[in-house]
Amino acid sequence: MELLDDSIVPERARDVKQEAREFADEYIAPNAEAYYDSGDYPWEVLEAGMDAGLIAQDIGEEYGGKGFDLAQVLAIAEEFYRADAGIALTLQLASFGAEMVEDYGTEEQKEKYLRPVAENEQISGLAVSEPQTGSDLAGMTTKAEKVEGGYELTGEKYWVGNAVEADWLTVYAKTGESDDRYSNYTLFIVETDSDGYEAEHIPEKMGMRASKQGHIVFEDCFVPEENVVGSEGGGFYALADFFNHGRVIVGGHGLGLAAAAIEEAEAFISDREAFGRTIDDFQAVQHTISDMRIGFESARALNWRACEKVANGEDAGYWAALAKTKSTEVATDCAEMGMKLHGGRSNFTDRRIARVYRDVRIPVIYEGANDIQRNLIYRQSR
Repeated sequence: MELLDDSIVPERARDVKQEAREFADEYIAPNAEAYYDSGDYPWEVLEAGMDAGLIAQDIGEEYGGKGFDLAQVLAIAEEFYRADAGIALTLQLASFGAEMVEDYGTEEQKEKYLRPVAENEQISGLAVSEPQTGSDLAGMTTKAEKVEGGYELTGEKYWVGNAVEADWLTVYAKTGESDDRYSNYTLFIVETDSDGYEAEHIPEKMGMRASKQGHIVFEDCFVPEENVVGSEGGGFYALADFFNHGRVIVGGHGLGLAAAAIEEAEAFISDREAFGRTIDDFQAVQHTISDMRIGFESARALNWRACEKVANGEDAGYWAALAKTKSTEVATDCAEMGMKLHGGRSNFTDRRIARVYRDVRIPVIYEGANDIQRNLIYRQSR
C-alpha cells in the first residue's frame, strides 16, 4: 500500500501535493546524499523549487504568492521530507517568519518585504531562540531599546535558519519589563545588511546538514520605527499563533521522515536473505513493519485532523501540539526500527536509513521541544 497517498488530503491540496512529489523525485532525492556529505547550502535545488512555484507560495496572491493554505503547505512538507529532510528544511525556510508580517504588518511592510520573497527575489528567516534559551518564549533576553526614530537591538540569537543567507529576518526581542512577562516582547523586521548585525553559521549538525542555521550577534543594531511588526508588546501572542500553524507543518516533517524509514525498511527486508529465505518471511520482521505502519497511519490521521482544526481556529494550540509531538516521535520510532531491520548495514553512513535516523532527532526539538508540547496538551485540555 502506498505511503503518503492523497485519500486523506483535502481535494484542494492534491494537485500541489503531486507537483511536490514530482519535484522531490527529480531534484531533492537524487541530490540528498551529496548535500548531506558536503553540508553545503542547496542553492541550486532552492532555485529549481522557485522555478517550480513551490517556494514561499503561502504568501497571499495580492503580494505575489499563490496563497497556499495550511493543508497545501502540509502536503508539500510530507513529500519534500520523504525525499530528504535537510534540503526540505531549506526550501520551507525560504519564507520563514513572513506569515507574521502578512498577518500583522502594515501595507507598506508587506509591499516592501513580502513581495520580493513571494516573487523569489529574496529569502527571509525568523530569529527567536537564543544561546541559553529555546522553548521559553517569555525568557528571551535580546533587547530592543527605544531610541530616536526607532529601536536598537542588543543581544544574541541562535539556531536561526538563513541567518547568513536571508535578506531580512523577523526578530523577536524584549521591549518591556512589566509583571506580565508575555507582554514584554515585540517583533521587528531586520535587514541583514544593517550595521550591528553579525551572523555566522553554527557548527555542523549531525542531521539535516543541507539546512544552515546561524548565530547572530546584535550590537546596537538600529531598526526604524516603521519596521515594528504589529504593536509593541504583541510579539509573544503573534508568535504563539504562528507556531500553532508551524507545528502542524513540523508534524508533516515527521510524517515524511517516517515514510522514508518505512520505505527503506521494506525494500531491505524483501532483498536480504537469511537462513535460506528473505527476512520478510520471518514473523518478527513482519510485526516490526506492522508496528511502523500502525504508528505512521495513526500519526498521519491525527496530523491531518489537526490541520483542519488549526486552520479553523478550533483549540489550535492543543491540536498543533498533539500533531507535532505524535508525528515527530513516530518518525524517531520508525527510524529506530528501520535501523534494527538493517542490522549491521545500518551503520554505513551512505545508507538512506542512517541519514533518516540522524535527521529525526531534530524535529522533536524545533518549534518547541516535545516535552513543552506535552505541557501545552495538558494545560489546554483542562
